[in-house]
Amino acid sequence: MDTVSVIIAAGGRSQRMEGVNKQLALLRGVPVIARSMMVFQGLEEVGEIIVSARPEDIGTVEGIAKEYGITKFAGCAEGGETRQQSVVNALKRVSRETSLIAVHDGARPLVKAEFIKQCIRDASIFGGAALAVPVKDTIKQAEGGFVTDTPDRNRLYITQTPQIFKKKLYFDGVNFAGDHGLDFTDDCQLAEAVGGKIHLTHSDYRNIKITTPEDMAIAEAILGALERKDSGV
Repeated sequence: MDTVSVIIAAGGRSQRMEGVNKQLALLRGVPVIARSMMVFQGLEEVGEIIVSARPEDIGTVEGIAKEYGITKFAGCAEGGETRQQSVVNALKRVSRETSLIAVHDGARPLVKAEFIKQCIRDASIFGGAALAVPVKDTIKQAEGGFVTDTPDRNRLYITQTPQIFKKKLYFDGVNFAGDHGLDFTDDCQLAEAVGGKIHLTHSDYRNIKITTPEDMAIAEAILGALERKDSGV
């Protein structure tokens, strides 16, 4: 079985959350970052969890990991100025024995374990895989405020996380980006830059990224509905 090292990117400044740190915010009583760690804690394929966090949040994240029994927590790395820099800082702490690197947004606490497991299997086969869902809306390309193209919606997908890669492929992408002064917002771009072919693994639309207060309200509603369903209400 491939061993997976999980990097949870949680070093953002939450600029669109009206001053609230989305990673530490409570989602139905549980910190968002705790929910994100808990789903990986329960996967036998996962060997370790490393969180990239703001320096001032590291102590708090360590405390949350202990409180919620995240025994696979291997520590925090300091977040950088960009997402890529934050992930690279965490990458330096990855175990030598690991075979796959999974990068997940700390602000995606609702990802399903079954989709992660399939994404791991796909990455093991194809070298790289990312959770994704088809776009729902028609997308327009524009320039200067005017439409320049309407891409075929059937070929468009919204990528999510985790995005998972064989270790060598991911390190090759990181080294390539560093050598050429490139900074990507999406981890798949690192693998694509060195010729990696990324498989899109089916996910669902509940795996939202909490970016704004409205997103937090949506996540609360989704969790509330799931809890009522589980209780038979």
